[in-house]
Amino acid sequence: MAIRDGEKLLEMMRAYQIPCLLASAADLDLFEKLILSPRTARDVATSSGCDLRAVTILLDALTAVKVIVKQDDLYSISPELAPLLSEGSPQSVMAMIRHQANCMRRWARLPWTIRMGKPDLPGPSIRGENADRKSFIEAMNVVSRGVADRLVREIHPGNVRCVLDLGGASGTWTLAWLKAAPESRAVIFDLPQVIPMARERFSVSPFAGRVEMCAGDYYADDLPRGADLVWVSAIIHQNSPEQNRALYRRIAAALEPGGWIFIRDIVMESSRVAPVAGAMFAANMLSATEGGNCYTWTEIQEDLQSAGFKAVQQVRRNEGMNSVVRARL
Repeated sequence: MAIRDGEKLLEMMRAYQIPCLLASAADLDLFEKLILSPRTARDVATSSGCDLRAVTILLDALTAVKVIVKQDDLYSISPELAPLLSEGSPQSVMAMIRHQANCMRRWARLPWTIRMGKPDLPGPSIRGENADRKSFIEAMNVVSRGVADRLVREIHPGNVRCVLDLGGASGTWTLAWLKAAPESRAVIFDLPQVIPMARERFSVSPFAGRVEMCAGDYYADDLPRGADLVWVSAIIHQNSPEQNRALYRRIAAALEPGGWIFIRDIVMESSRVAPVAGAMFAANMLSATEGGNCYTWTEIQEDLQSAGFKAVQQVRRNEGMNSVVRARL
């Protein structure tokens, strides 16, 4: 049923406010300053090089919405939230907060993007381009780490010798595939500026000896050969249909005969208004890419078939990014 309540519309409009508070505190590293011990607003402002009045208003607003705690003039992070807001915690969601902050800055430019038909990008955050790239890669781990092992066990076709993980430099999905098949190996293929992040993660991993890192651009470069399964995770929504068809052809050329392609992404219904997460993510791609979108099952099937893939199946259904389509050469 369509919304008919004016107050509901205004409530939806005001929803930007709390994300802006979270983004500001994350981008300025203010949460980290409150993790170890309670601090005054003056302490936080001085250590972060920020204005005292502005920091005080921000910390009070975050207290009002129950993100931080204030007692007298001291601010702190609750024990329950500390692992989520601490940089070094394995439960940290800070990278995803910062990535969403970058998305929010692009969404704010949507009127210009819609008029021009291409993204009106706002430039890097206050943290800088390199930090934004790192946040994006780490954010992919944040959203995948809780589901990757279970999902791969669910869809694994068996008898896989080598997995090529396209754009997989977070390493999360590579690890899941290696855990699911102890006899297999993997190749991570990602941009040269991203591969060092994967090397760092695997340097302390017992799986390091089973992983090869390969730098390149899957839009332009030939893909490493020898894999019998290519994992395409959260990639096709970044691309136009033409880019996806070209990518599928490149994958087909690199795959072993009879090899698999597995695509993890949002799969839209034919109406294109469901799932809701997909309609929202299509707008996200509008804000960030020149041709990206979220695609229907029929569109994915036809694009795969155009590259020579057969037996296209949707083997997992999900309202979000964890639907899976597979096909075989």
